[in-house]
Amino acid sequence: MATVSARDFNHDVSAAKRAAARAPLIITDRGKPSFVLLSIEEFRRLSRAGESIVDLLRMDHADIEFEPERIETALRIPEL
Repeated sequence: MATVSARDFNHDVSAAKRAAARAPLIITDRGKPSFVLLSIEEFRRLSRAGESIVDLLRMDHADIEFEPERIETALRIPEL
């Protein structure tokens, strides 16, 4: 992954955008990674356009019937 300092980023934003179009670009602040610039396509791929785990696991078209048995348990109070 390419890296650019915050100072260089501010000096030439166009170059940073071109680099981020190829691969995510790490922007450093005082030598430490602080931000990542990436294309919108890469962002959408990583974020899956806001899909939650529930959306990903939903099986709307599945024909599954599931009725779990109710479990009755007796609770005991411990003797202390």
